[in-house]
Amino acid sequence: MKLFPAIDLRGGQAVRLTQGDYDRMTVYNPDPADQARAFAAAGAHYLHVVDLDGAKDGSTANFSSIQAITAASDLYVEVGGGIRDEARIEAYLALGVRRCILGTVAVRDFPFAARMAKRYGDKIAVGVDMRGGKVAVSGWLEDTGEDGLAFCRRCAEASVQSIIATDISRDGTLGGTNLELYRALLKIPGVEITASGGIAKIEELETLAGMGCHAAILGKSLYTGAIDLAEAVRRFDP
Repeated sequence: MKLFPAIDLRGGQAVRLTQGDYDRMTVYNPDPADQARAFAAAGAHYLHVVDLDGAKDGSTANFSSIQAITAASDLYVEVGGGIRDEARIEAYLALGVRRCILGTVAVRDFPFAARMAKRYGDKIAVGVDMRGGKVAVSGWLEDTGEDGLAFCRRCAEASVQSIIATDISRDGTLGGTNLELYRALLKIPGVEITASGGIAKIEELETLAGMGCHAAILGKSLYTGAIDLAEAVRRFDP
C-alpha cells in the first residue's frame, strides 16, 4: 500500500485544517519544500499536496510553493486544489507533478473530468470529499447533496483510474478513519482507492492494507507524531 504524506498549502505555508474548517488552521512548517525534504528523508516515495487557497477560489496563489516542492526531492508528487481547466493540468505536469487531482470541477463539469481521465490516464485522479456520505466541493465549503458512493461509481465507469476519498468529518481530527466507507468503495470494480482523513494509528494502516486499499494519505498523524513515517514506510511501502 502506497503512503502519501500530505502537505496542505495556504499562503505559501504547510498547514493543517480541522474538519476542513479554514478558521481552525495550524501552521506546521512555513517552508513547504523543507517539509517535502523531511518526508523524503524519512523514506517516503510519494507526496500528496493540496492547494487550499486554490480549492477555495481557484487561484494559483501557491504555484511557486508547488514548484519548490517538486524541485526539492525525487518524490512522486500529486497535486489537488483549484484545478479547473486543462491549462492548469498542463502547467502542473510541466513542473514535474506526476498526477493532478480533480475535485470541484469533477462534480461541476463531469464530462470535462471524464475527458481528462481518458486523455491523461494515470496522471489524473478524482478527489471525492464527503460529509455525511454526500459530496462537498469548493474547499469543502459547499455540500452538493450528491451521494458519494454513487458519484465514485460514475467516476469508475468514466475510466477514472484513481479516486482519493476523504471523509471530511474525520479529517484532521486524529479520531480514526471511516473504515466502513472504504470497505464500500473497494467493492467498486476497476478503480484504485486512496483513503484519506482521520488516520491516527498504524493499526488502521494495517486494516486498510488488509482490505486492499491502494494507498493512504497521512496528515496530522505525522505532524503530531501519532504515526512515525519511517516505521510506516518500512511496514507498508518499502
